Amino acid sequence: MSDYITKMLIVDDIEANLVALKAILKSENAQVFAANSGNQALKILLEKQIDIVLLDVQMPNMNGFEVAELMRSNTRTKDIPIIFVTAINKEEKNIFRGYELGAVDYIYKPINNEILKSKVNVFIRLNEQKQIIEAKTEALKEKIELLEIAEKKLSQLARIDDLTGILNRRGFEEEFHREWSRAIIYRSFFSLIMIDIDDFKMYNDTYGHVEGDKCLIQVAKTFEKSLRRPFDEVARYGGEEFVVLLPETDENGALLVAENIRKSIEALKIKNQEAPVLGHVTVSLGVITTIPRIGQDKEELLHRADQALYQAKDNGKNQVGLASFEA
Repeated sequence: MSDYITKMLIVDDIEANLVALKAILKSENAQVFAANSGNQALKILLEKQIDIVLLDVQMPNMNGFEVAELMRSNTRTKDIPIIFVTAINKEEKNIFRGYELGAVDYIYKPINNEILKSKVNVFIRLNEQKQIIEAKTEALKEKIELLEIAEKKLSQLARIDDLTGILNRRGFEEEFHREWSRAIIYRSFFSLIMIDIDDFKMYNDTYGHVEGDKCLIQVAKTFEKSLRRPFDEVARYGGEEFVVLLPETDENGALLVAENIRKSIEALKIKNQEAPVLGHVTVSLGVITTIPRIGQDKEELLHRADQALYQAKDNGKNQVGLASFEA
């Protein structure tokens, strides 16, 4: 027996006919429902998920053709195949009317048991194949959805720095391009901050790379907490160097953010005995602001910010440098 069950509705106004039809079909791989009127049949059709209907044509009050017409007018029942059961003559007008109403076959009374079983079995097998295809389609759909989720996760992971959990260089480049283009369209301010951990090579040499990694993680998380707006981004640009994107931020706003970051790192008081001034980890920062225009080289913006950063280092570290950018 198949795992897929066909739900069949038999409609006949004579109880003896219903009993006889159910007896003939009870051994088939189907769940059989019975209705003794058109109204009862329509009620069952709306309550149950019926796969095929054996519908007597000659019934009082509402004949089989009228039931079929009502079925075709309802979106829930319009595609259910109908086998008409009839004792009326085989005039073409009756046959054509049935097919116009969605009949897939006719069975004529008196019913031959083997013909009935054979015809019904055809539709049971077709319905089983339909259910198998639907189940496989649904399983395939679920697999595709899972693959899409996995692909999205992999794409996100490819943008994230493994150590610190913030954007990596690739993620930064994507965000930089998007925000730069948006700033050109809206003629809005665009600021960028380059950041470098002071004396980090000496920190690694003194405390080891494990502690160095812990320091990088703590510093990166502090950068994230220092940014107030959801569209501001911080990325690890390489080694101990980081970059902050500040869309829609003028020079004064960028300087305030940079100074807040500098003070936040200083407040961590991560010990660095080799640091020549304070004896703990500090950062130097380079700030640059522009209103992007078509034709400007955004890579030059990075270069100028980097120059401001190293000017801050040359001036004593643990401070903010400012660059200008006019192309």
